[in-house]
Amino acid sequence: MTKLFAKLRKSEKGATAIEYGLIAALVAVAAISGMTALGSGLDAKFSSVNTSLG
Repeated sequence: MTKLFAKLRKSEKGATAIEYGLIAALVAVAAISGMTALGSGLDAKFSSVNTSLG
């Protein structure tokens, strides 16, 4: 039984999975922020074009 606990204590698979999850979450937040900023800029540009055409 102690060998099992020693083996589990040395295992880092869970820590690695958590790190990859945190990296994926950070990338998602950055992508959402960038797309939101780009969307706002595009909305303003299309509104300007609509006003000049109208």
